[in-house]
Amino acid sequence: MSHIAIIGTVGVPACYGGFETLVENLLDEKDNEHNITVYCSSKSYNKQTSKYKNAHLHFIPLKANGVQSMPYDIWSLLHAIYTGADKVLILGVSGCICLPFIRLFSKVKIVTNIDGLEWRRGKWNKFAKNLLKYSERLAVKYSDTIIADNQAIANYVTDEYGVIPEVIAYGGDHAITSALSIIDNDYAMALCRIEPENNIEMILESFSQTNKNLKFIGNWDNSDFGKKMKVKYQTFKNIEMLSPVYDLTTLFEIRQKCSFYVHGHSAGGTNPSLVEMMHFNKTILAFDCNYNKASTENSAHYFSNVDDLVALINQSDTVDNAENMLKIAERRYTWKIVKQQYLNLLN
Repeated sequence: MSHIAIIGTVGVPACYGGFETLVENLLDEKDNEHNITVYCSSKSYNKQTSKYKNAHLHFIPLKANGVQSMPYDIWSLLHAIYTGADKVLILGVSGCICLPFIRLFSKVKIVTNIDGLEWRRGKWNKFAKNLLKYSERLAVKYSDTIIADNQAIANYVTDEYGVIPEVIAYGGDHAITSALSIIDNDYAMALCRIEPENNIEMILESFSQTNKNLKFIGNWDNSDFGKKMKVKYQTFKNIEMLSPVYDLTTLFEIRQKCSFYVHGHSAGGTNPSLVEMMHFNKTILAFDCNYNKASTENSAHYFSNVDDLVALINQSDTVDNAENMLKIAERRYTWKIVKQQYLNLLN
């Protein structure tokens, strides 16, 4: 039985984002065919157990995100090699800067999901962007297989590095926690981390110019930008700015009762919150960029600015792509499909 190590996430049980949800759904407590170790951040778990869903957990005493993400990933990777991992799944490129060193003494199979071109995100300064870009280059050069979660990212990797990645997205069907009903309680919905690149202000400004109600879920109080948006737009009676909702059952109720969903992400690849929402048989309005168009197979409705989005909101009674979104989700974005694609690469 080969030993598979998974590094680059906060850990499991999932408590953070897309990669954590991915790992959560790769694991199976009935799986006796794979010896899996998942590396976790001890900073994020008060209770640390040695096993979860038949996987071994190893805790690293660093934060998995922010400035500590690179040493966290490098520490995890070196420990995995030292303890005899045969195959390593790396989620994100932060730790890949050490791959040339590892290749000097190890023939371990390395499969790397390069995430959503992290170096392009606006939250990083110039030094961090250059470092992440360099780490991405090393990831592509020294990994046995590269995974892109979106065809647009795969095209970028091929154009930039001459390598053809495997395209594996995310599942979203875990968001359906009970029988789905088609309910419309006359509000639109948006959900994301409150960062400028997710076009937060464009969405809020658009709804402030309409009468349509909006429930916008996000971490408003975690940044100066979020607090600024909250002060500016919470006075509008049709805009409800909600704190993060982590309980899937509660989130399910909010999602299934909305009129339509607004997705503002402009960076990254296939976004988990988008593919989750596609399973709800609701119309999707998405920011016009190649990542979102690839995820929705050009079948959503797209906006590029406030005027575009205001027009779509005002036409929302007649705009309908819900059935197409659901068909795409059921064909591409289920965990059964995604899990098998990953295991095929790691076997």
